[in-house]
Amino acid sequence: MRKTLLLMGIGLLSLQQSAWSQTAAISGFTEKNSAKQMALEQQFDALLSAQNVGNTIQELSAKPHEIGSPGSKAVAEAILAKYKSWGWDAHIETYQVLFPTPVTRVLEMTSPTKYTAILKEPALKEDATSGQEGQLPTYNAWSADGDVTGQLVFVNYGLPSDYETLAKLGVDVKGKIVIAKYGRSWRGIKPKVAYEHGAIGCIIYSDPKDDGYSRGDVYPKGPFKNEYGVQRGSVMDMVLYPGDPLTPGVGATENAQRLDRKDATTILKIPVLPISYHDAQPLLAALDGPVAPADWTGGLPITYHVGPGKAIVHLKLTFDWKIRPAYDVIAKIKGSTYPDEWVIRGNHHDAWVNGANDPISGQSALLEEAKAIGELVKKGWQPKRTLVYCAWDGEEPGLLGSTEWAEDHGKELQQKAVVYINSDGNGRGFLNAEGSHALNNFMYQISETVKDPEIDVSIFKRRLAEQIVHAATDEKKQALMKEHTLELGAMGSGSDYSSFIQHLGVPCLDLGFGGEDAGGEYHSIYDSWDMYRRFKDPTFEYGVALAKTAGRAALRMVEADVLPFDFRSLHTTVDGYITDLMNITNQMRMSTLVENKMIATHQFELAADPTKKMVFPTEKPAVPYLDFSPLQNAIVALKNSSDSLAITWEKALHNSTIQAPLNQALYRAEQQLLSTNGLPRRPWYKHTLYAPGFYTGYGVKTMPGIREAIEQRNWQEAQEQIAVDAAAIQQLAAYLAKAAQL
Repeated sequence: MRKTLLLMGIGLLSLQQSAWSQTAAISGFTEKNSAKQMALEQQFDALLSAQNVGNTIQELSAKPHEIGSPGSKAVAEAILAKYKSWGWDAHIETYQVLFPTPVTRVLEMTSPTKYTAILKEPALKEDATSGQEGQLPTYNAWSADGDVTGQLVFVNYGLPSDYETLAKLGVDVKGKIVIAKYGRSWRGIKPKVAYEHGAIGCIIYSDPKDDGYSRGDVYPKGPFKNEYGVQRGSVMDMVLYPGDPLTPGVGATENAQRLDRKDATTILKIPVLPISYHDAQPLLAALDGPVAPADWTGGLPITYHVGPGKAIVHLKLTFDWKIRPAYDVIAKIKGSTYPDEWVIRGNHHDAWVNGANDPISGQSALLEEAKAIGELVKKGWQPKRTLVYCAWDGEEPGLLGSTEWAEDHGKELQQKAVVYINSDGNGRGFLNAEGSHALNNFMYQISETVKDPEIDVSIFKRRLAEQIVHAATDEKKQALMKEHTLELGAMGSGSDYSSFIQHLGVPCLDLGFGGEDAGGEYHSIYDSWDMYRRFKDPTFEYGVALAKTAGRAALRMVEADVLPFDFRSLHTTVDGYITDLMNITNQMRMSTLVENKMIATHQFELAADPTKKMVFPTEKPAVPYLDFSPLQNAIVALKNSSDSLAITWEKALHNSTIQAPLNQALYRAEQQLLSTNGLPRRPWYKHTLYAPGFYTGYGVKTMPGIREAIEQRNWQEAQEQIAVDAAAIQQLAAYLAKAAQL
């Protein structure tokens, strides 16, 4: 049915005339050079092999290879050897980073019955690597050491709104241990919010309703999480800063000055442990107290209660807190014309266990690109700009390898980095694309030239058909059918682009395929070659699709006459952000008025009838009128300057004397959106438009300084951040206006 609906969507799209075809000039190239570039891309495509992608996934996921392990070093050295054999100038840069692994893990229920959690995933005969030695046990990195005993409370997904519901039920988690479901937010938010509410420990489990038998057949029969599967993962407070907790802002070189661990703000203060739904069921079944709200109920065959009550849990965790090596593989092909302009491509190589999907599927696509590029060079092609291909270590515990490299080379990157193109895990399905919005049209053109492996249409049309099929309204469907551009998603966090865009202001893209590769193997011992070849991308053709997509992005940036940045797209996007902020504020003002009127009415009724014992909340402070005019003036200035720059950009295609200075101005423009002081309470994040949300983790908050202040009803800070963001946009506008004068 899903495929039938998609084919219907594609059929509707075929009635629309494509806005761009492969015969048109490529953005950033003259007509003559467009023809050369298309020929180069055809040669590149012919050198890509799905079988080779599959072989690389099998090879690099053959053994466990978490950061600091012998397996990690072996994978890094294998990747290094590949680059050297393909003619790249490659080396390993090693950083010394903190990475804790477990010494003690105990979880037991002592009342009303006794139960000791298994805390282990069993080997399966259908999965050849699931019984290997050297597997990291099931745990959350950056949990605190702790030995705590307390009543258990079920907190749903452990989000701030869930604690509001608990308060209405009269349940307080202070001094207690909470159990939360994975999902709805990044895992590190759950213990963070629990600690803020006074909890002394946190347990996280995957409920089968979200990630198990309610979704479909479980592994090994199907791809979904079986009852013993556990999602390992970092709970580092990355919304403060990613990377090594002991060296914020500087590369973790051997002699780097380090914080004392007790002063590292990204390490949690309470013990945290992930468990399977097999281990979660007896704990949840023992809870009494109020019955959980209907939308809290999961898929286990029990009545979900909130607690607290007779269920008493003992949680004991200790870790080794060792400094370990992170091996970043850095490979270069020097540019012939602009050697000091770098086009950077990256994907991490470390995994929680074997990591066939996360990250080796993306790493294998990247390596296939690098192999093909090496062949092109051997045949006589030379890139105009320098290509830098990177295999990062330590992404899983908190973007360690990429962050330390970016911090270590920060000044050089701000001078030389044209773009950073990221990928991570990859599978069967639809194109996912996020990035700097001046690259919207650039990625649209690429997405129209790459064919979907299953259906003979472009990956743009297949992605758009999916959006049409799932559009909420007929109006939205009609609007999408007229769509002739690709709107990049805004960048939050959770992968290796974060340091480049949010700390250094380097333009970024994050690319991958997925959506038809669902499964429950994430961060478990079952993220394996056997799982991947059966359920994720059996033909490995989506690995080739990623190589074609990201490879084109790299090749076009390397060869462009004029770099394909169009800041008119950025203007349109930011204008939408500003309108959204104004609408949110107005909606909050109106809803506050309505709520306060209802509260006042109920309070009057209570005063008139003292026999009523109900208590209603006090009235909320009124929402003031924020002055958005600085932003409105700034966005007008950005429109004018981006329009002027577009004219200069067109002229530069045929005027080689201004191409070099204009190109430098174009790729350094993103840095104008950085704030010197960074975001409130987290100065490492300097980009005024994009950051992970303080309570969303991976999820993006656009114009975060303003948006989060509004959400927290901190009106003074909201007005201050309006001024900060307006100044950054004005600074970019002035910068682009100056570039337009070239």
